Amino acid sequence: MLNINGITVRLGGRTILERASATLPAKSRVGLIGRNGAGKSTLMKVMIGQLDADDGEIEMPRKTRIGYLQQEAPHGSKTPIETVLEADTERAALFAEAEHCVDPDRVAELYERLEAIDAYTAEARAARILVGLGFDEEMQQRPLDSYSGGWKMRVALAALLFSEPDLLLLDEPSNHLDLEATLWLESFLKAYPGMMVVISHERDLLNNVVDNILHLEGGKTTLYAGGYDAFERQRAERAAQLAAAKASQDAQRAKLQDYIARNSARASTAKQAQSRQKMLAKMQPIAAMADDPTLSFDFPSPDELKPPLVTLDMASVGYGDKPILQRLNLRLDPDDRIALLGRNGNGKTTLARLLAAQLAPMDGDMTKSGKMRVGYFTQYQVEELDGEDTPLEHMQRLMGDKTPAAVRAQLGRFGFSGQKATTKVGKLSGGERARLALALITRDAPHMLILDEPTNHLDVDAREALVQALNAYDGAVVVVSHDRHMIELTADRLVLVDAGTAKEYAGSLDDYTDLILGRNQPKGDANAVKGGSKKDKKAAAAERERAVALKKTAHEAEQAVVKLTSQRSAIDRAMFDPSGAEPWLAKLSMSELSQRRAEVDAKLTLAEAAWLDASEALESVAA
Repeated sequence: MLNINGITVRLGGRTILERASATLPAKSRVGLIGRNGAGKSTLMKVMIGQLDADDGEIEMPRKTRIGYLQQEAPHGSKTPIETVLEADTERAALFAEAEHCVDPDRVAELYERLEAIDAYTAEARAARILVGLGFDEEMQQRPLDSYSGGWKMRVALAALLFSEPDLLLLDEPSNHLDLEATLWLESFLKAYPGMMVVISHERDLLNNVVDNILHLEGGKTTLYAGGYDAFERQRAERAAQLAAAKASQDAQRAKLQDYIARNSARASTAKQAQSRQKMLAKMQPIAAMADDPTLSFDFPSPDELKPPLVTLDMASVGYGDKPILQRLNLRLDPDDRIALLGRNGNGKTTLARLLAAQLAPMDGDMTKSGKMRVGYFTQYQVEELDGEDTPLEHMQRLMGDKTPAAVRAQLGRFGFSGQKATTKVGKLSGGERARLALALITRDAPHMLILDEPTNHLDVDAREALVQALNAYDGAVVVVSHDRHMIELTADRLVLVDAGTAKEYAGSLDDYTDLILGRNQPKGDANAVKGGSKKDKKAAAAERERAVALKKTAHEAEQAVVKLTSQRSAIDRAMFDPSGAEPWLAKLSMSELSQRRAEVDAKLTLAEAAWLDASEALESVAA
């Protein structure tokens, strides 16, 4: 059990935590959540003793071994496997003592303890963790200093997991991981034997791994049983109860104020008015749950372009004379929603840069619409923003030919209005800087958005807002993300970047998860594993192609249904309320509106039929 007793922390004259309290059950798996800047990392630093609280204390059993992922990445000439093995300090000390010990009884004790802690399988266990985080056998033997900071942080995470502390504290553990490593980490944490507190904005991890949610808001903590979806339900119920209680109290307060105003001056009722005045003064106001009005994403919709936007025909791309990806055959249409899958280092970013025209094909053909505009987001753009400039100054530089009103309007789409637009970027949170970067790349209403890890700086609420904005956006989307929830809700095509090329992945994201984790894979003889006979392979390939075509047909029909339904609603509004109609409909007579509605109805019937046919065919292929 871990008790958080009235923790108060003030930093720089600002109260971050104010009498935060909670009792975390023994062996529990707790997701610590809250908006960016709420104080999650501060509370975790108090737990490990890295930060002293101004008031309150943390209570836990004596001799609890705490493991915390340090922000400083390991470095030096040691290899990843050596670094991970050294994390088990007891094992290293026992082996060191056994090497020089001459007392037979003590030697026996040492080897008995080594057996008890499973020391002889340590290397295999360490290797399994490294493989799960993306290090193959060759990578495990390279010196740490040959790796980038992100890969070094993976080694630090591997070392922490290998050490198996009694209390595992993780602060955004998936930030440096790709989707594949994130899936493995989630699977590993599900089986972790100790207590765990994890700060994460990954909805799937919070649903599949944790059994309690500790929500931090306004400096205080509230513990909810269950995963993130359960937390959202309970919080929505609590918000409704608070809203009802506040409405009731507001009505009572208004009634009291009215009575006091009418009866204070009359001698016969002055005492009653005075009594109600005291009652009013003692009434504690109920605060409604606060929503952040600046949490906003609104991508401007582009003008229409005829498909395709981009076509790759046996294209190759790379750096210098070395191709990274070859034999690329891919078509992107204006309504496509594509997620690029594949481990880091396989070429997802290279393909994204090719589509964004930052790289030219080395071989083969790439054709694209001449009028196409592309908005390309990378996590590095967030870090490269000038901290001394304001969002308004950043946008004015890029929209110099536009009016001040247009510049302000684009910033307003992403929550930068009023004072927020003139706040220095250095004072903005990571999530706010990410929103600014998205505002900058979409200033000219691009026809295609390419987003490379757009959620790294965003909390759960901001990610949900981004998902909704992407689904409302009318252009094409290509996304690289380790956030499975985001991929599931925004992408309808999966492209696997692997083995030096990129190909359509016919299965679902759940199928891909099973593939990565080695679950539900076909078993049988060697030929079955390799794919069977040439005839079988050809039939399977044909089925996959048919499934892809049906998915596309179903998606196009579904999009048509949505657009036609929207058009019909607009016509209905114009027929019943001409004053609120869209300008182009307001010009039409009632008979013209009726005729237009009949045409839309006919098209809608055909689109719905096409969608149902494609969906049923797709289900039969899946079966």
